[in-house]
Amino acid sequence: MEQTRRPDSRYQIGKGKVEELARMVDELGAEKVIFDNTLRTLQTYNLAKATRVEVMDRFQLILELFRRRATTTEAQLQIQLATLQNELKHAREKVRLSKGSEQPGFMGLGAYEADVYKDAIKLQVQTIRKKLSRIREKRVLQRDRRTELGFLTVSLAGYTSSGKSTLFNALTAETALVDKSLFTTLSTQTRMIEFSNRKFLLTDTVGFIDRLPISLIEAFHSTLEETIFSDLIVLLVDLSEPLDTIKKKNNVCLETIDRLGASGIPMVTVLNKIDLVKPEEQQEKLEALKECVKNPIMLSAKRQINLEELKKHVLRVLENYQAAQFSVPLSGNVMPFISWIHQKADIHKEEFTNDSVNVVFEANPSVMEQVKRKVQDLNGTFQFTPKQ
Repeated sequence: MEQTRRPDSRYQIGKGKVEELARMVDELGAEKVIFDNTLRTLQTYNLAKATRVEVMDRFQLILELFRRRATTTEAQLQIQLATLQNELKHAREKVRLSKGSEQPGFMGLGAYEADVYKDAIKLQVQTIRKKLSRIREKRVLQRDRRTELGFLTVSLAGYTSSGKSTLFNALTAETALVDKSLFTTLSTQTRMIEFSNRKFLLTDTVGFIDRLPISLIEAFHSTLEETIFSDLIVLLVDLSEPLDTIKKKNNVCLETIDRLGASGIPMVTVLNKIDLVKPEEQQEKLEALKECVKNPIMLSAKRQINLEELKKHVLRVLENYQAAQFSVPLSGNVMPFISWIHQKADIHKEEFTNDSVNVVFEANPSVMEQVKRKVQDLNGTFQFTPKQ
C-alpha cells in the first residue's frame, strides 16, 4: 500500500487508508503490518489498535532479523544496544501510552516516570557499552598481533545475501553458515589463506543494506571496522539480479564503505553467481557496470568458477604495496596523523622516543604519496625501503 501525502500525526497514513488497511488485514489473514518508513510510538500504537495485529517499521524489522541471526555474544550485545538506544528515543511517549487515558500535566507524575524509565535504559546502555569495549580491546590486541606478524588482511564485503560466506568457505575450506536469508553473518570470522605461497588473513564481515539506520552502524561499528583495517576489500555483487538492482546495491555498498572511512582501501569487485546468468547476459551486464564497479571479476563462489582468477587478482593488488619508513618530530599534529596511518596502511613497526615517532609500514601507492606529503609538512624524514 502506498500513499502520497503529508504524514498524519496519529497514523502516518490517512484515516481512510487506515480503514482500508484494516480490511486488507482481515481479508488476507495477515499477522503483521510492516511500514517501510519510520513510525513514531503513537502511530505504531494507533495502527496496531486499528488493525488488531502487530505493526512495525523498517528499523524494527531489521532489528528483528538481526536478533534472529545473532549467535555470538558480541552480536547479541550490539543488537541489545541498538534496541535500547531506539527505546530511549521513544521512552517518554511509551510511558504516557502505558498509562492509558491518564494525561499528566507538565512535570507531573508521568514526566517523573518517564525519567526513571530513561535512567534505567541509560544504565543498561552503559553496562552493554562496557562489555562491548572489553570485546573490542581483545579484537584490537588480535589485530595488533597480526600486524606484528606482518600479515596482510583481505575483507569480504557486500550487500546482504550477495554470497560472502559462500566465497569465504570456498577460499578457506571452512564451513561458515550459508543461508539465503538476510544477515546470516552478524559477526566477523577471520581465517588464514594462502595464495602462491603468500599467506593472508581473510575476514567475512556483516552484510550491508540500503538505508541501514545510523544507530545500527554505530552499534556494529566494532564489527564493521574490520573492513577499515583491511589491506584489500573484495566487494561482492549478485550478478543474477536485475541490472538496476545491481547498480543500486553496489552504490549502497560504496556509500557504506565511505561512511566507515574505508573508501581509500584498494578494492576488487566480484560479480558473483554467474552460474545463474547466461553467458551473453554476463557480458551485457559487465559492459553496463564498467563505469560503477572497481576491478570486476566474474565468478561463482558456489560452483567455485574462476576462483583462481580472483586469487591472482588479489595477489596483483597486494603485491603492488610499497614499503617505507618515516620519522616525524612529536607535536600536536602528529597523533591524528598516526591514527590516520593506522587506518590506511599496514604498520610493521612503531617506536616513540622522547622527541619523535618512527614508523615502518606498507601501503598502496596513492596512500604512500599522501603519507610522504604529510611527513614533509611535519618536517620529518621519509624513505622507501625493501618490502618485508
